[in-house]
Amino acid sequence: MRPLRRILFVLALLSAPCVAFAQQSAATPKPPAGFAGSASCVDCHKQEVAEFSATDKGKLVLSHPRNSHEALGCESCHGPSKQHVESGAEERGGLIVFGGKHPSPIAERNATCLACHEKTARMMWQGSAHESRNVACSDCHTLMHAESERANLKKPTVLATCASCHAQEANKQTRFSHMPLGQGKLECTSCHNPHGSPAPKLLLASSTNETCFTCHADKRGPFLWQHAPVVENCANCHDPHGSSHEKMLILSRPRLCQQCHQSSGHPIAPRNPKAINDFQFVFNRQCSNCHFNIHGSNDPSGYAFTR
Repeated sequence: MRPLRRILFVLALLSAPCVAFAQQSAATPKPPAGFAGSASCVDCHKQEVAEFSATDKGKLVLSHPRNSHEALGCESCHGPSKQHVESGAEERGGLIVFGGKHPSPIAERNATCLACHEKTARMMWQGSAHESRNVACSDCHTLMHAESERANLKKPTVLATCASCHAQEANKQTRFSHMPLGQGKLECTSCHNPHGSPAPKLLLASSTNETCFTCHADKRGPFLWQHAPVVENCANCHDPHGSSHEKMLILSRPRLCQQCHQSSGHPIAPRNPKAINDFQFVFNRQCSNCHFNIHGSNDPSGYAFTR
């Protein structure tokens, strides 16, 4: 008897939201012209309605609408469905489809979302890198079932959602030196605004350096002696997503330094175990043994970043 009771209990849970939803829909005013009413959706989409009713968005729209638009229920996002219902699902009419084999155009889907979510972080969506590449809101977000704890993401975390397209950057988190995204201390959105930004690479700050300085304020300066590549771009030396080298450097030292600094009385053959002359072998393999203030120096004698 226990297995049968469990099955009946599960069926009751699945049907309860549909029943409550139908009762709520029956109490709503007559839908406008072209709208069939959300109660018509339950007949064919019971599972979808049950899952949506359990989400925060579903509880708000279906049970506690704040305005006349939300009172339309399913049609507040999917548009008028009267023609779709009367044709027995043969015709789409004005219905907006967000998924499946034949979704509506991306511009229509995004316009539906931006009708309510156009402020704050989405103000610069028009013309952004994602918008210009035909990225749809539904590519990253889903409302029909609760997959993540916040933001209605399609994946459980921000990193997993971004990794759907940016696999290379996400995989760098597994390297020896990396940003602490996997540990939950940072997220992709800590540096980037995926909905648009006036800065390059959808950065929150005005530049790469300003983004880095939000955490690494000690490197901001100004310094008496400025290191040109540091002032220009932190990414000249560091890979912000992760690296196989220490401190997320794009190359190991001294190879990194030698990209700009050619030999001028300094060792030019580092890591050569056969070298006898000390000037042909960099002790401890790093230029920073002497030039340790490479981000800038305030010492009057620190022009070579040694103080």
